[in-house]
Amino acid sequence: MTSLRLRHGAGRAGREPHRTPPLSSFTAAESRLVRALRTPRAVQQWLRSLPYNWETQGRTLRTFRGVVQHGEANCLEAVLTAATILDQHSHPPLVLDLESQDKLDHVLFLFRVRGRWGTIAKSRDPGLHGRKPVFRRLRDLVRSYVDPYVDATGRIVGYGTGDLDRLVRGDWRLDERNMWSVEKALIHMPHTPFASSDERYRRAHRRFLAFKAAHPDGRPTYFPGRERWL
Repeated sequence: MTSLRLRHGAGRAGREPHRTPPLSSFTAAESRLVRALRTPRAVQQWLRSLPYNWETQGRTLRTFRGVVQHGEANCLEAVLTAATILDQHSHPPLVLDLESQDKLDHVLFLFRVRGRWGTIAKSRDPGLHGRKPVFRRLRDLVRSYVDPYVDATGRIVGYGTGDLDRLVRGDWRLDERNMWSVEKALIHMPHTPFASSDERYRRAHRRFLAFKAAHPDGRPTYFPGRERWL
């Protein structure tokens, strides 16, 4: 889950049209990555190869340019990176925000292939990475994250989607500054409530606490449905 604190809110999708930059806008290193990473699977694999940005020197919200320069990414930085790369390969810059009861949301890049939804994501938790494009409905995609989301405090209670070009003003792709406007846009993006079984949550919560008691530094990977992970 991301360290960004996002809350449920009502906001209006923004004012900007889709604005894919030409490849000439990228540096040589950026262009090489864009050309090499042509599919969601390739982007997911590359993001997983990067160290997680633990923000030890202070909070960051870097664009694709910043991620390439620093060689690390957190949850939302990975989304901006995936959106920038795959925008060049005809995938619109869509974002999915999973809203949690503890206000520690998880943000993912959302894509569609042949009418099925999938995601790309980076997380400290293996179960919260991307999903293959096998889900007919967004709610089914969100449901695949229900059990992996449960930790000491986390539980999915809603989700929201949006197009970054419409949600955000400013250059969220290549600006060299931190893009706090992205966080603000996600805070105010409308969310749809999502309910799951209380008994299912209690079972997952007990299992997580037992796992952490036995493996304090471990990250659980015991979830069903792993064949759908990207």
